[in-house]
Amino acid sequence: MTLRLDVDSSGAARIGMTPSGQRTIAPVTGGAFEGDRLNGVVLPGGADWVCVRADGTMMIDVRLTLQTDDDVLIYLTYQGRFIGAEGAMSQLAQGKALEPGSYSLVTVAKFECGEPRYAWLNDVVAVGVGEPSGFNPVYSIYSIG
Repeated sequence: MTLRLDVDSSGAARIGMTPSGQRTIAPVTGGAFEGDRLNGVVLPGGADWVCVRADGTMMIDVRLTLQTDDDVLIYLTYQGRFIGAEGAMSQLAQGKALEPGSYSLVTVAKFECGEPRYAWLNDVVAVGVGEPSGFNPVYSIYSIG
């Protein structure tokens, strides 16, 4: 599945330095997803609870509501990390494109759904590989097992 997010970086809540690191909450205003068994849109109201650790690693914690083309709601949450080469974090903060190979963005995803036709999602273990596109990431999400 491919997941594209629209992130409102200008609307981000900058919490500041916490014991976990530099905390920011960036709202997700929309997006889309497409795959062999799932297609639809990302509803507004999700967010990325980002924390940049002292070593420069960005820890991500995203929670989203997906709406399928046939109007079923799915909860998607994923956690992961972004590690960038020197200068990559400052480029990312400016919304600039990054060179392939200058970063690693990986996640572990979990789906929840109450609709019987999509109950199979509740047992999916998935990993994702992300590509920052300015502030709007694109993920390739793969079911494992």
